[in-house]
Amino acid sequence: MNVDVVIVGAGAAGLFCAGVAGQLGLKVLVLDHAPKVAEKIRISGGGRCNFTNRDATPAQYLSANPHFCRSALSRYTPQDFIALVQRHGVPFHEKHKGQLFCDRSAEDIIELLLKECAAGAAGGSVTRWQPCAVKNIRYHDSPASAESTAPSLGRYELDTDQGVVSCHSVVVASGGLSIPKIGATDFGYRVARQFDLRLVEQRPGLVPLTFDGAAWAPYAQLAGLALPVAMETGSKKTKGLFLEDLLFTHRGLSGPAVLQISSYWQAGSPIRINLAPDQDLPALLARAKATSRKLLGNELGQHVPSRLADAWVQQDAAWQRPCTDVTDKALTSLAERLSRWELVPTGTEGYKKAEVTLGGVDTRDLSQQTMESRQPGLFFIGEVVDVTGWLGGYNFQWAWASAHACAQGLAARQGKL
Repeated sequence: MNVDVVIVGAGAAGLFCAGVAGQLGLKVLVLDHAPKVAEKIRISGGGRCNFTNRDATPAQYLSANPHFCRSALSRYTPQDFIALVQRHGVPFHEKHKGQLFCDRSAEDIIELLLKECAAGAAGGSVTRWQPCAVKNIRYHDSPASAESTAPSLGRYELDTDQGVVSCHSVVVASGGLSIPKIGATDFGYRVARQFDLRLVEQRPGLVPLTFDGAAWAPYAQLAGLALPVAMETGSKKTKGLFLEDLLFTHRGLSGPAVLQISSYWQAGSPIRINLAPDQDLPALLARAKATSRKLLGNELGQHVPSRLADAWVQQDAAWQRPCTDVTDKALTSLAERLSRWELVPTGTEGYKKAEVTLGGVDTRDLSQQTMESRQPGLFFIGEVVDVTGWLGGYNFQWAWASAHACAQGLAARQGKL
């Protein structure tokens, strides 16, 4: 089979790139080893797909080259995708901090993408083979013609489960390593290595943090407790700070605050948590000492969740007294411990629970305009690239933006623009 473009990966980035490229007149084949299309979209946002963030800017993305994403994000914005969603009549709502979700189901976004793929322009088309794995990729350079001033296009041959496919361009949109149970593999990184492209070390991102069993024992009783916190890690340029909800688990910490901070956390380094960010604890505790005969834990339970208050005062006998009997030093220590709880995670829940993969194909080897690599005709988009967004729709926006930039680059390469 001969096509203009083969896209490996039928997820958010791959399908959107296919739809745009097909509408620009290219003959596109989408391949994916998984039997179901866009499974990560299907499970995202609790099944409702947080498909973008209205306020997305390059500031919400992590990369060894933080400026790389600027071009694609500026040329295909959240407003552009929102307009597409509205054009397809998909009802949606803003849930929190610019996060946009489908009213009904993530299936609406999948259906939108498939309809876009079906809307090819004259000469353009999108075909999808699933399940169909790629076993091998070969590149054949084409010498320039003496009669032509146009750049020559080499050809790729892909050995697939359904036979050999020939094309001028290959787009790797195979995602990262997160959530292997729905088909995540290292395919994209293997292709990058095959063609001598550099990689930034990969690790789980947007993932719960875990702690040593013995050290965590005093807090395991808090499993299921959620509360708003301020959480930070790192310093200066590597510092992350988020005001979000935290969730205690049997093995450690989760919730939006923890998922966000996990992308900034480095193994062996501490995280710092203010468990009462909206309270002036020193003033509240000083007032309680002057006016209340209640046990300190009971008084504290009026300002933080009572389960948290009980767990905290159990850690020091000096805190297990009536407020008027607690020393100023003990009150100061308690306030500091609650407002600057510092602890060192032993690890994360790993790729099985991670929403994204940090690191990936090094952006130094990619064009920020087209996502084409130093290897002619080989493009990388979406999560496989070393660009990772915050929690809250930012990674989908990167999928749409990088896919759109790539489709434009593909069309220009084939002389369609």
